Amino acid sequence: MAEVEETLKRIEAYKGVIGTIVVNAEGIPIRTTLDNSTTVQYARLLRQLAMIARSTVRDIDPQNDLTFLRIRSKKHEIMVTPENDYLLIVIQSPCD
Repeated sequence: MAEVEETLKRIEAYKGVIGTIVVNAEGIPIRTTLDNSTTVQYARLLRQLAMIARSTVRDIDPQNDLTFLRIRSKKHEIMVTPENDYLLIVIQSPCD
């Protein structure tokens, strides 16, 4: 567990990182650096998006799986790493 905390602190220390969220398999945020309402919104919506993206990848090739999802908008860049039991979400300001 200490290794996980160390990794999260290292990610959060990167320039431009706004926040991190760890979501369990049930979709409940278990660790966050953001306020509660923002965390719940990101967790709910990005979990749904990751599930759809994973399903799409598997539909294209049943032997394949989603390992990383990156979304870039004008305001933010959102990176999602789905694992079996957890979802790691990192929100950062896009670099120019």
